[in-house]
Amino acid sequence: MAASRKVTDLVSGWLTVYDDGFVDRTWTGPPQFKFMSDPVPPHDHFIDGVATHDLSIPSVKPDFRVRVYLPELPETEKLPIILHFHGGGFCISQADWLMYYSIYTRLAQESKAIVVSPYLPLAPEHRLLAVIDYGHSTLLWLHDLANHKKHDPLLSPRGDFNQVFLIGDSTGGNIAHQVAKTSSNENLQQLRLAGAILIHQGFVRSTKSKSELEKPQSPMLTQDMLDKFLKMALPEGSTKDHPITCPMNETVAGLDLPPYLLCVAEDDLLFDREMEFYEGMKNDGKKIELLVSNGVGHSFYLNKVAIDVDPYTSLQTQKLIQNISHFIGNH
Repeated sequence: MAASRKVTDLVSGWLTVYDDGFVDRTWTGPPQFKFMSDPVPPHDHFIDGVATHDLSIPSVKPDFRVRVYLPELPETEKLPIILHFHGGGFCISQADWLMYYSIYTRLAQESKAIVVSPYLPLAPEHRLLAVIDYGHSTLLWLHDLANHKKHDPLLSPRGDFNQVFLIGDSTGGNIAHQVAKTSSNENLQQLRLAGAILIHQGFVRSTKSKSELEKPQSPMLTQDMLDKFLKMALPEGSTKDHPITCPMNETVAGLDLPPYLLCVAEDDLLFDREMEFYEGMKNDGKKIELLVSNGVGHSFYLNKVAIDVDPYTSLQTQKLIQNISHFIGNH
């Protein structure tokens, strides 16, 4: 009975796990922040220059859904496609949350690109590698559209499949990197993976870095959140040194990876491991650009409260969007 349930784990504000396996993701933190995790309904009409659509494609997987952001541009114009993987420690958040809606409508408009964001399976119900398989399946669905094996009335006529970019927030950056690695061994005819954009990706080691020990914790990431989410998401018996969370242990020298843009925040707990990844990619001879946002922490650009009240956070968010848009335009 529900009354006899016992809490077995808790991530303050975000998630409660019970001994019968039930996971409650009801927001229990400060009520003034709840709106950022509220779902935004799709709208066919353009608001601030962007329309949003939710697509269900059971032919990919029984529960496969994606959120699509379409900028208001002439219908004859082919647009780059940004395949977005949301963050949340593999355990929380959805593609339709207001925090993602707020930033990816802006990116779709600024970069003049279509954003496609799948609704990802969450841990602990679905541990890794489920989400990586889901991300790869989304890319293969785009590949089928590019090769006219499937048709979508939004993407098929409007998308430029020679300009497909992967982008991921936080642990979504881990997914983007894994999908880029997997696709490097495949012949994606009619689809060109033009770049990968990793934003504050969740790269760690079993041993804590200097930045984890010394950088300030933020509403978007605390050490407790990091440790508990990854423990729930990693395969049973695995540590943070798992290849998905610690790709720094692997060489990518032999892989045909697209150009990367690595976006890091100076005050991010994960800063040191992100820079370790950057140096490793350079040493392996990969094309990788670095963008450092100074004076801000993990996923600052998703914190709509801070963007609305703090001019500096707003400025850094605008700079991030502009730099990502330039990267897309240049590739």
